Amino acid sequence: MNPQILLFIIKIILGGITAFLAILIMSKTRAASWMCVIAGILISYVALIFDLLSETGIFNVSVMVFGIPLITLIFTVLTSLCFIAAFIFKLLKK
Repeated sequence: MNPQILLFIIKIILGGITAFLAILIMSKTRAASWMCVIAGILISYVALIFDLLSETGIFNVSVMVFGIPLITLIFTVLTSLCFIAAFIFKLLKK
């Protein structure tokens, strides 16, 4: 088996479990910091699925910014912004 395919399968399985547990925690908490962490986890899972679809050729990436696919750049930035917001909310909470 191709190691790259095996790595994608492992990422999809573990990411799916992580996303599922994040959704379960979302129903238990209403803290802004936790909601941002959960949003970051879910966005990173969507980015993983998108990467898989683009690698297999199912989804064609045509818009590039500095040689990086625009959607991949957006997912990367959104994930980081969610985690940054979560840490800021946690620091501001007394």
